This record gives sequence, C-alpha cells and structure tokens, in this order.
Amino acid sequence: MGSNGGLDGWLVVDKPLGLTSHRVVEVVRRRTRAKVGHAGTLDPMATGVLPIAIGEATKTTAYAMNGRKRYRFRIRWGVARATDDREGEVIGECPIRPNLAEIERILPTFVGTIRQLPPAYSAIKINGKRAYKLARHNKPAAPPPRLVEIAELRLVATLDRDHADCEALVGKGTYIRALARDLGAALGTLAHIAELRRLSVGRFTESQAIALDSIAKREHIATDCGFLLPIETGLDDIPALVLTGAEAARLRSGQRIMPGEADTLARLDRLNDGTVVGAWEGQSLAALARVEDGCLRPIRVINR
Repeated sequence: MGSNGGLDGWLVVDKPLGLTSHRVVEVVRRRTRAKVGHAGTLDPMATGVLPIAIGEATKTTAYAMNGRKRYRFRIRWGVARATDDREGEVIGECPIRPNLAEIERILPTFVGTIRQLPPAYSAIKINGKRAYKLARHNKPAAPPPRLVEIAELRLVATLDRDHADCEALVGKGTYIRALARDLGAALGTLAHIAELRRLSVGRFTESQAIALDSIAKREHIATDCGFLLPIETGLDDIPALVLTGAEAARLRSGQRIMPGEADTLARLDRLNDGTVVGAWEGQSLAALARVEDGCLRPIRVINR
C-alpha cells in the first residue's frame, strides 16, 4: 500500500480557463494530502483534459505524457501576438484572410512529421533558463526547431472571415500555438490561437474529466469516490508483460529477472534493448522495467 493510505491513481480534471496547471495540482494535493503530479502542462488560457497522478501513479507520469494529445482550437487570422495566443501583445497585423478552400488545401501539408519552431514564450530551456522567462525580460532566445508529429489535422468550422476552428491529434512536444502561427504564414497572413481546449491525453479523455470545482468542494478524495482511475490507465501505450507472483516480488525488490513463462519470454524476445515495459502481476502493475540483454531491470516499482 502506498504511503498515502492507498490513494493511488489518476484524476482527470477539466482544467478551467485562467488557472495554471500547477494551481490545479495544488487544489488536488490539498484534498488528497498525497504526492501529486500531472501529465502534460496546459497554458492558463487553455481548458480541458489535465490528468493528475496521485500517490504511486506519479511514478508513471513520464510514460503517460508520451501519448498523443487531441486539441480543438480557434485560430484568429490577420493578427500576430508575441505569445502566439490571445494573451500576448499584438506584434503585427495583416489584411489578408484565407478562404475555406485555401485553408482545406493547406492543412494536409502539415500532417506527418514536420519541422516546428517552438514559440518564444514556451517552457523549453535555453542555456538552463525557461524560454518564456527570457522573453518576459526582453531577452528572447529562439528555441531550436524540432521534429514533431501531427497525426491528424482537420477544419471543424469557419465562423467568420477572421476565425477558423480546427482539431488536431499530435505527438509529444508539439505546440498548437506554433501550428496556428505557421498555418497563418503558409496562407500568406498572420495568426494566433484565440481559444484552445485539450480533448485527450493518451487514453485519458474528456468523457472522464471532472470539474475542478467539484474537487475543491470536497473535504477529501477517497479511493471509492467514483472518479479515481487505476494507475494502469495511463500505460496503455507501452508493452505489457505478465509475471508470476515470485517474479513480480523479485522485481519489486530491485532484482533483474528473466521471466520463466514461455509466452512472456517470447514477447520479451521481440522487444529491443532499452524498451520500457509494464510488468504486471495478474490485473495490476508491479513495476515499470527496462529490457536489458533478455532480462527485465526494474526502474519504477509500484508499492500498494
């Protein structure tokens, strides 16, 4: 059992407008009195799915964050802002507005693995300092371009000549603000994000999300509250290997193991060295482990 009396798992919070992700974590921490972390920061101007890890689930956040994320966002054409969203000061204006056909023609060119320059106002570290802190002190340093994955990108609606609503499914490290800026440039104009909502992070979805207010009003959160998801929820995207009770016990005690079950061994043989897997005992996660020379080495042990 975890150090917080067994309160281990995930809460999917529907982050409200105007709050930082850190503030949401603080609210949950006060209600659970447990170790709390989150998977995938959302800007204050963004709303939607913010998975919050509690107790032993915090050991899995790095892997839950690797999942693709789905966003719905509103682009404002013709205006550039310093932050690439509506919070920043206006730094440019352009009279050109793309029409429906032009927008639909350009979107497919952004699908796939593309080169993206992150916004100047981002959490990326440049020489040990956050880019947004440098930008706020008028010492903006451009983060280097990076390869990012955009798996899906579609137009949802054109509200008027100034705005378009789109939806995107993206890989880790993709900035929707940068995507809007670059779409504007590709269409011969300027652009920024006017509204942004995250619909999913990996297997965590909007349908599982609960309002922060409903958490804040509670005295505490219990295991049987009805909206605490299992630790394992965030790990659907990593390979799973089933161990015997004895093997799981050895792994939990920090030992490298070679599984004895033929099926598990066959699966292990197909995985490359360095692959991170979920090591399961029955229906529950025993540890996260790394494949090394045909064996499993524990990297994060789940205690409960």
